[in-house]
Order: sequence, then C-alpha cells, then structure tokens
Amino acid sequence: MRFILGRQDAPTLERAQEHCYLLTNGLGGYSSLSAAFSMTRADQALLMSARTAPNDRVALVARLQEELRCGGQTAFLSTQEFADATPPEDGWRHLSSLVVEDTPRWAYDVRGVRVTREVGMAYEQNAVAVVYTVENRTGDPCQMTVRPLVLGFEKGHAPLENWPVGLEGGCIVAGSQRVYLSASAPCQIEAPRYALQAYRHDAPDGRPEKGLAASVGCICVTAAPGETTALTLVLSDKPCDLTAEAILASHRQRMQALRSQSGLTDPVAQQLVSAADAYIAKRASTGGKTILAGYPFFGDWGRDTMIALTGCTLSTGRYEDARSILRTFLRYERDGLVPNLFPEGTAEPMYNTADAALLLVNVVWLYVEKTGDLAFAREAWPVLERIIRAYRAGTRHGIHMDADGLICAGEGLDQVTWMDVRVGEILPTPRHGKPVEINASWYSALRVMDALSSRLGLDRADYAALAQRVKTSFAAFWMADKGCLRDVLSGTAADEQLRCNQIWAVTQPFPVLTPAQERAVVDAVHAHLYTPCGLRTLSPEDEQYHGVYAGPQSERDMAYHQGTAWVFPLGAYYLAYLRTHGGTVEAARAVREMLLPMEATLREGCIGQLPEIYDGDVPAFSRGCFAQAWSVGEMLRVYEALEAIEKADQA
Repeated sequence: MRFILGRQDAPTLERAQEHCYLLTNGLGGYSSLSAAFSMTRADQALLMSARTAPNDRVALVARLQEELRCGGQTAFLSTQEFADATPPEDGWRHLSSLVVEDTPRWAYDVRGVRVTREVGMAYEQNAVAVVYTVENRTGDPCQMTVRPLVLGFEKGHAPLENWPVGLEGGCIVAGSQRVYLSASAPCQIEAPRYALQAYRHDAPDGRPEKGLAASVGCICVTAAPGETTALTLVLSDKPCDLTAEAILASHRQRMQALRSQSGLTDPVAQQLVSAADAYIAKRASTGGKTILAGYPFFGDWGRDTMIALTGCTLSTGRYEDARSILRTFLRYERDGLVPNLFPEGTAEPMYNTADAALLLVNVVWLYVEKTGDLAFAREAWPVLERIIRAYRAGTRHGIHMDADGLICAGEGLDQVTWMDVRVGEILPTPRHGKPVEINASWYSALRVMDALSSRLGLDRADYAALAQRVKTSFAAFWMADKGCLRDVLSGTAADEQLRCNQIWAVTQPFPVLTPAQERAVVDAVHAHLYTPCGLRTLSPEDEQYHGVYAGPQSERDMAYHQGTAWVFPLGAYYLAYLRTHGGTVEAARAVREMLLPMEATLREGCIGQLPEIYDGDVPAFSRGCFAQAWSVGEMLRVYEALEAIEKADQA
C-alpha cells in the first residue's frame, strides 16, 4: 500500500512527530524515526544494529542533522526537540510530504529548493542507506550539510555524560563501537558536538526523557542554480560493499516477492504481508528463525511467537520459515514447556508460560494441515508427547491436570497466561486456577494428538478419551444466565469477569463449544469488548475497569489487562464471527465492512504496521509497541479466511 502524509498531517511539531516508520533487517536490527525524521524515543535510531541476532542490539546512528543554506539563509530539514536551551530543529515546517511504500520518502520545499530523502535497510546486514536529491530552482547556489549523530550504546540507553567520539578514516568511532560511513561526498572532520535530545514519547511513560547524541563530522553537497544533484550515504557496523541505491532497490524487490509468494490479493492483506516480514529474524543461538514480539521494546517470546506464527508465516506462504521457527522452540522444550523468553548469552531461557507449549502443539497441526509435511510431524512428535505427559503429570509453575481433566496453572506470584502483569506484590489479573483459553487450547491439543497419531500410524493412546473428559468438564465455564464463559475457575470473584479470553474457545483448531454457545460468546464479546481497533480486556461495566493506558509503568500495568484494547484478539473475533455465521459470503461481506477502519489503523502510529494496544475508552491513538507481531499475524489470518471464502464462492 501507499501511505501519503501531507502538510495537513503536520500542522504542529507535536502532530508532525505522531507517527513513525519502521525498516528491519532480518537480524533484529532496525531503522525507525518519527515521520518528521526525529527521535522521540530512546529506543529509536536511524541504525539500531543487532550485534548478536536477534536481541543484542546497539544504537549506532541516532539520526541525521540536515541543514540547507541558500541565498544567505539557513534552514533545517531535520527535526528534533532538545532538553536544554537549544532551539528545536524545525525541518517539519518545510515538510511537503512523506510517502511510505516499502520505504519512506520525504519531500521538503524551502524557498525554491526541493530536497527529497529516502531511507532503506539492507537485509541481513546492519546497514542503512540514505539517498538525497537536491533540486535547486533558484538563482543562487545552495548547499546541504548532513551530520550523522551517533550513540554506540545498547538499545534504549540514554547517556547523560559525554563519551569519546572521533573520526578515523572512513569510520566514526563512538566509544567501543565503530560506524562505517560510505558517502558520495567526503566527510569533513569537526570538533565533537553533543546534543541533549528530548524524547517526547518516552517522558509520559517514565522512560528516559532525554539523552545525548554526538557528531564529529559533516558531509556537504552543493547544487548550482538550476541544477539537481544527489547525495548518498551508507552507514553500517562493518564495511559494506552495497551502494545506497542497491540497498533501496533490493528492499523493494524483496517486498514485492514476499507479497507475490503469499498469494493474497487484497491491498490491506498485501501490506500486512510486508509488515509481517519485520518480525521474522535469525536467532544466532540456534541457527534458525524466530519471531520478534514487537518494536521497539520486545524480543522473541514463546507465547507471542506461537500466536503470531500462523499468520506471519503460514498465511503468507513462508513455510520454510515456519518450520525453522517451530524447530527453534522444539529444541528448547524442557519439562513439557517451551521458553517464554530467550535471554542472551549463557543465561537460561525462562519457561514461565502455561500456554506457549499448548499453542505449539496446535500450531504444528496447522502447519501440517497447510503443508502436508508429515515428516516434520514425525520429527516433532516426541516433543509433543512430552508436553502432553508433563501437563498431565504436573510441571513447573503449578501447571498440572486436575481430576476433572482440566488444566490448573499458576502459583504464588507467578503469572503464566498472557495477562501476566505483576506490580510488586500485586497481581492485577490473578488468574491462578483453570484459565478458559488454556483449557480450550488443552482440549484442542489433545484432539491434535489423536489426529496426528492416526496420520502417523502411531499408538493413539487415550487422547480421544481424555479430550472427551475435558470437553465434559469444560461445561463448568459456561454461564447460561449471561450467555458467555467464565474467565477462570478459581472460586474467586475474578471467575465471572467478562474478558476477551473466551473468544479463543471458538477459534481453536478443534473448538470445544456447541454452535449455540459459540454464537453467544461472539455476541457477548461484541456487546462488551469490541472496538474497531481491538478487543477490550475487561468489560467497561466491571468496577476494576481501567479505560486509559498512560502514566508511570505501575499505572500502565494496572490498566494493561484491565480494559486496555488489544489488537491481536480482534483477529480471533473476526474468525469466530465467520465460523458462527457459516463461513458464508454474506458473513465475509459483514467482516469486510467491520474491517474498513483497518487502513486507517495501518496509517496511524507506525505507518504500515499494527500496534500492540489502544485505550479502552476511546481507542484512537496507539500505545505500547508501535508494531506488534501477533497483531499483524492474527489479522493476516482473517484476510486469508476472507479470500478463501470469496474464491470458493467464485469457483
């Protein structure tokens, strides 16, 4: 898709910096700045390199300062706010347009001079390319000066004291890091300059509100009257033999190839295919692929990966990547669990999740259904068996099967479902007991084991019998008077809170409810939790409801799963709607009508991406991660389902 922002989208400095772009390199590295080309977060950078894929990241190049001098007057093209008395760079005032179509491209008009800037990132290299054109339609020569501002610190670090910087040959040295600079014009050495930048979007959240960035040189290009000239830069963590133009062209070609490979034709679906690529990255520790949960804050988490994988890889035709990602997590199974978090270095993975392993079983089934790859099913089978045995016998974090066949999970201060916030000694969403979505996944996983063992010609054990017992016991979740499901079986008031978790009881590969119950659940979720931006995590009628996600982290955490609207459950809602309305063309038409705001959602926040969350009260401006894997993956599943229904109708 092509997203165009014009002057009307940037009438003020605040509005000019509302949105951002995101480019990634398949290693965990990325390039992301605001739509005004400024840093508004410490986690943003023109070049965030992945020192070790995917989570060991270093901010090498913060941003570029750009000045245009013509007819004795100087104007900024770059934009940046500062935390001291330094006046802000006000390039946003000259911004005519930002067009994002695979790459971001800005156009500025300054008293008869037009300057364009395009940014791209090399795939599987920590290298960013910037291409400028300067069209001088005045009677005076003009000169553009570009200064790279470097950091050289770990991602998110906001230094407040000067550190050594210098220029050595073709390298900018920033502390212990080196930035290789290849430019079409020479870089002139300057005395080190340090700028105390203000981070507008971090300050309200209690994150670093300011930090230094440094420059040690500048690149200048001159355009004579009536002349158009170009300037190209490649900035990287090691020598790069690619030209800036080649990096941009390669990125466009790769995005087009991914969209073609997916087979999806809807323009929004094709944009989501491009968006999904941002999350699929190498993992150096396994030599395989993984899925990063979200930008700019998250790494690869097991739960997020299992939820995002189906849409980001299977719906897009990236079967080899799906197999590689599954192998990554199969390899790390311990005690019937798969990692919730991969720490880097020698630290052990964290296994504090009750759902990731069950989701893995179900995703293996979806992969086999999609590809027919029974060889992989046979390879995965021993791990799948260990998962089921561990859940039956009991494993870490209080995860075990009760006498009724249902799964209990959580103990002490552990939070092992996706509603996992802990604020000191407070659990805002204490879901110890038998969570509804865990048990819906458990039932489906048992049915998967029965079906897979049959296909593989293996002993089917008692999977079918146990699944039937679970289905019978699952009736305890049903509240006939309210026409929906309990959120958890714990014997506390939390049991009957109306939450979005029940929607997954309708969308498992093997659903556990009756058709009438499924329809009632979809209607209840729509009545209390649905917004066009996401599903609320708690009904607004609940006394514990928090409708705004803002403030210090402790306040944000109290709202995170207590009313905040999440994008990714919206995918399950639409899939459940299609299921409960017979998968008809009329149902598809109704879902498409509900999806009309999706294009606006893609345009807001991180352009071309879907965010993590919105406020529950008035979901309008995205919060949390500005780009979230499971949001993109779940919506891809919806568009794939819609196109399948429509193609079948046309056949």
